This record gives sequence, C-alpha cells and structure tokens, in this order.
Amino acid sequence: MHYDITVIGSGIAGLYTCISAESEYNVLLISKSDFLNSNTYLAQGGIAGVLAEDDSFESHFDDTLKAGKSENDKRAVEVMVKEGPQDILRLKDIGVEFDTGSDGRLLRTLEGGHSIRRIVHCKDSTGKEVAQKLLGRVVDRQNISLMERTFVYDIEKRDDEFIVYLIDHKGHKQSVTSSNVVLATGGIGKIYKNTTNSSVATGDGICLARKLGASIKKMSYIQFHPTALDVEVEERPLISEAVRGEGAYLLNERGQRFMHKYSPMAELAPRDDVCKGILAEARIQGSNHFYLDISHKDSDYVRKRFPYIYEKCMEWNIDMTRERIPVYPCQHYLMGGIDVDINSSTGIQGLYAVGECSNTGVHGKNRLASNSLLEGMVFSRRAVSTMKLQRHAYEKIDLAVKNDGVNHIDKGIKSEIMDIMQSSYFIEADIEKSLRGVKRLGEITSELREGSYRTDIEYYETLNMAQVASMILGEIIENADFK
Repeated sequence: MHYDITVIGSGIAGLYTCISAESEYNVLLISKSDFLNSNTYLAQGGIAGVLAEDDSFESHFDDTLKAGKSENDKRAVEVMVKEGPQDILRLKDIGVEFDTGSDGRLLRTLEGGHSIRRIVHCKDSTGKEVAQKLLGRVVDRQNISLMERTFVYDIEKRDDEFIVYLIDHKGHKQSVTSSNVVLATGGIGKIYKNTTNSSVATGDGICLARKLGASIKKMSYIQFHPTALDVEVEERPLISEAVRGEGAYLLNERGQRFMHKYSPMAELAPRDDVCKGILAEARIQGSNHFYLDISHKDSDYVRKRFPYIYEKCMEWNIDMTRERIPVYPCQHYLMGGIDVDINSSTGIQGLYAVGECSNTGVHGKNRLASNSLLEGMVFSRRAVSTMKLQRHAYEKIDLAVKNDGVNHIDKGIKSEIMDIMQSSYFIEADIEKSLRGVKRLGEITSELREGSYRTDIEYYETLNMAQVASMILGEIIENADFK
C-alpha cells in the first residue's frame, strides 16, 4: 500500500500532523501501542501561549530563553511563540474543553520559569483531553488510515520513496511505501529506571532517523522533573508544576522551604534549577526525602483543581489536602534529538521529525514548562505545509525474514541499560561511570547485532535503548566539562 504521508507516533505531534494534512493527502497513522498511550496523554500542566492583553510575545520569548540558558534557536522560539496561540485556539474550536472563568475567558495558571500566568489547562489532565479530542478528529477523517499496536522497525529510502517496515501486534512483518514520513515517536525515558514517560518511550524514531543519515544533536540535554511522586514504581506519576504555581511549598525533610537559597524564583524557578537545588539540599541534610505541601489551601479547591493528582496520591494513601506529598526528581523530557529546520525537515527529502524526538532548538538546554505541547503543534503543522505529493508505484516488497534467529532476548538487558543511565547521568553527569557505561553499552549493541536473536519488537526496542543511551553518554564524555 502507498501513502502520501506516513506518521509514526500518536502523541500531539503525530495527531496534529494528521489533522493538518489536506483531504487530498492519503495519510497513515501508526501507533506503537494504543493510540492514547503517549507522553501527551500523561501531560498535566497545560499549554503555554500568549492569549491575553496583559501578556506579550516578548515576555514568552524571554522566559523561554532564560529557561533554556540562551542556547535556544531564537528564530524557532519566535515562530513558536507567535504562531502557537492560533493552534491553541484551533484546539478550542475542535472541542478541547479548556477551563474557563465565569466570564467565559480561558483560565491561566503559572508554572516554573514563567513571569506571568499564561498556561491554559483542562484541570490537571490537559494532555488527556487534547489527545482524546484530536484522536476523535483523526478517526473521523476519511483520508486517514490507522494502524494500532504496530511497531516500525526499519525505514529505507529508494529513489524518492520510503519503505516502512512494520511488525503488527501478532508479530507478523509487512511494509508500506510512502512519499513522506513524519517521525513523532516521542522521548527516551524508558532508558532510565525512573521516568515520568509512558512505556513506549524507547527512542525508536531517533535510531530510525540516524540509520537514514539524519543528524542527531544534543542528546545529553535531558530534563529531569523535580517533583515526581516518590514511590517505588518505574513510571512515576508526575506532580505537576502547576501545583507549585497554585501555591504549594517545596520542603526538605525538616519541613523547611529551601529553594530561596538556590534561586530568586524559589519554588517557581526553571526545572533544572529546582532539581539542582534539591540535590544540593540533599547533600546538606544527608537525606533524599522531600515534599510538596499544598495543605494550607482550601481542600475543595485543591480537589477540583487537581483531581487526577489527588486520585493518584490517594492510590498511595496520601491525602494532598491534609498531608505532604513525597517527591523526588526523575527523568522527564529530551530537549535534543533529530536535528530539524524551521519546517521540521531533517534535510533528507520527505523525512520530518516533530515533537519530543526532534531538536527544533526551541528549548535550548532546558525546556520551559508547558512549551512541549505548543512545540508539537506548531512544528507539525509547518511540516505538512512544506510536503510535496509524489506518485510512484512500487511492486509489493518481499518481506520474508531470512536467517532470523531463534533465541529470545533476555529482558534483563533492558534493566541493565536503565541502571547504567540512572547511575551515570542523573541531573549531574558522572564521567567515570559514563566511560564504563559507554563501553558496556557498546558490548550490548554488538551482542545484539551479532547474536542469533529473534528480531521481534522486544529485540528492536532493546537495541534502540542501547544505542540511544550510548549516544547520550558518548556526548557527555566528548564534552567533559558538561555541567
């Protein structure tokens, strides 16, 4: 089957790509898992945008650069800040039910690094609401075909066409051809032992792009969120920055506020500054126990404003209206990724990357809160606007797997990769452990490529995780003065 556009990934960037395509385009959306299993679905805080007279493009621009330590691509930031509001309003037109006041105006909250309230939200489940409404629009479009629980394990380019190789949920292999391919595969969180990311975030799109010859940049620019719920699970529930924006205090083990010692913005400093403040305070107090406290606010307000977070905390018998919430940093977001231009092109004709797997340059060294959903919309829309329709007719490709191995991969290899990353680079890099980690990751990669393994989804995920982890630690070693 041939498609004009094949979109790989069903978070906001992938879904928005699909609805931005004109009806004349024959579009295929491929989701590795369920369509709603994405980092977008888990996003709590909201979407940042200049939507009121007391705000300005200049202010949003400046806040984004300050958070990114001025390593941002200024042209990309300008495009996102100026074009983003129209995409937020389009979501509203599609039916996304943003919170509004009694006057009908969009309510705006405050998050770390912002100088003004500019984040629109749907209580504390903004991503869920956005993903559901966008998916509904995609399903209604006659020109969009859907493949769920389908893994893309390879992409080749022949002449002006891409051949996309797939493994379906039954383990069967097949292929499709496409004039344009959009990688919207999300982040890399599952290479860490503790992450806020969904189960699908294994860096697949980055590895596919690199194999095709695309440039990969700034992989060591990883954001750790300072306030994940500190419970013993790998995928840790996020305690949104909006909780601090609405007045929560960040406390050490002694119940003392401490962030004023590390930033003039205190609890509302950018995420990397809060994480570093927590690490510094942990060394001083000799303890990793930290808490968020919003119990001084009206309990009914807290439950209504943060229903999802309240329920998640209650699953662990923590009543956030009366008790402190135990929190600690964990891996959250990748600022680097597949290098793209202002229209999300990788430089390979017809190959685009959008969302977290891409490096547009808007985030610099540290992402400003609630800019991620905005980036996903703006640059996926721009990607579609530059695509060209091409008509080629390829004969069906023989996908018979020759000399496929018989051994199933040891799932413990994934755990080993996670342990390597958790010990080598958690907020701050450990160069010695990174050196040992890169060596071991190289051994794992060679073993996977040369061993007699069944090339199933587990195999490719593990291989991708090893390669992504090696890219990150290799970059850290190359820049030995990395802070």
